[in-house]
Amino acid sequence: MQTTLSPALQDNVEAREAAALIRACVHCGFCQATCPTYQVLGDERDSPRGRIHLIKQLLEGEGTSAQTQLHLDRCLTCRACETACPSGVQYGRLVELGRGLLVKSQPRPWLQRLLRRSLADALTGPLFAPAAAVGRLLRPLLPAALQTHLPVRVTSGALPQRMHARSVLLLAGCVQPALAPQINAATSRVLDALGITVRIAADAGCCGAIHQHLDASEQACAAARRNIDAWWPAIDAGAEAIVANTSGCGSMLRDYAVLLQHDEVYAARAARVVGLVRDLSEVVAPLASQLRPLLKAPVEARVVFQAPCSLQHAQRIRGSVEGLLSALGATLLAAGDAQLCCGAAGTYTLLQPQISTQLRQRKQAALTVAKPQIILSANLGCMLQLAAGSAVPVQHWVEWVDSQLA
Repeated sequence: MQTTLSPALQDNVEAREAAALIRACVHCGFCQATCPTYQVLGDERDSPRGRIHLIKQLLEGEGTSAQTQLHLDRCLTCRACETACPSGVQYGRLVELGRGLLVKSQPRPWLQRLLRRSLADALTGPLFAPAAAVGRLLRPLLPAALQTHLPVRVTSGALPQRMHARSVLLLAGCVQPALAPQINAATSRVLDALGITVRIAADAGCCGAIHQHLDASEQACAAARRNIDAWWPAIDAGAEAIVANTSGCGSMLRDYAVLLQHDEVYAARAARVVGLVRDLSEVVAPLASQLRPLLKAPVEARVVFQAPCSLQHAQRIRGSVEGLLSALGATLLAAGDAQLCCGAAGTYTLLQPQISTQLRQRKQAALTVAKPQIILSANLGCMLQLAAGSAVPVQHWVEWVDSQLA
């Protein structure tokens, strides 16, 4: 679609980028079938095609309103539409640009701004871990929405002490160490069994995704710069990879080059970081033959893998975890509607609870139709979402692999 920028946006670099991205859209509608919100709401404006038209109107200076903001906010940024799009529209980047431009031209009401700022700061700040610990103690007294996303207990286990010739940097994250430290611990043990040392840079922290999705792009850029600085000595020393075991964080890391493309100091560094980013499955799956002899017993579990949108659509990694599970002997069951989002999407569960709940129930039904013994995932947000009210246990795939090792 051709877009003519309004005079006020002629010199705006983000507006020009958005207009260029819109040009690839031919308004074909292939995205409709894979869009979770369109499936639930049936409103053209809650589809990728409809939102692209709303962003086009914004760029051309046509009237926008709180209703426009609502339709853009309802997008989960799952990017399933990118997988389906025959024209290669970079919708994920486009909707982020549209949201940013809209919030500048039409600021949110103060209560919304306060809520979003509070969420971003609380989830990524140093007080989140102790607050989560207190929350677990007071869990029965918390609102149901918070109970749903707060694990009853956390575990971790012993960490490896051996040093190996191979080593990788691991993104520790912000929410995950507080709610599920066992994932990082299991990652360390599995990689140790494969002869790989895990290093965590002390000054690295949140990937920036939470701020990016809550109208705080400057804070997201600051998080990216902080992580790059923290990793740079190891990168200069020849770090093999920067590993993410939460696919949502991994997709954000892969966006650093775009996020900092206009930063004269960090643009080249960001591009180098992106070249080193690996999802954990990309490191472990090729070494499945080395893991199988380390299993404590033949694997007989019936498992289903929920491929997070951030893994299959944003990072375009498909089949690696499934191949690993099968190679280790698990009976891998088919996941129905695998292309559709579970409704987690970071803070979406808190900001759009009704849509999120409907998507969760659909996904749970699709995953359990074959009666699996366990549901495995690759993203903490998806795990918390799917575990809510589920009779089938939910676990990160690396935890499950760790539990199978002798």
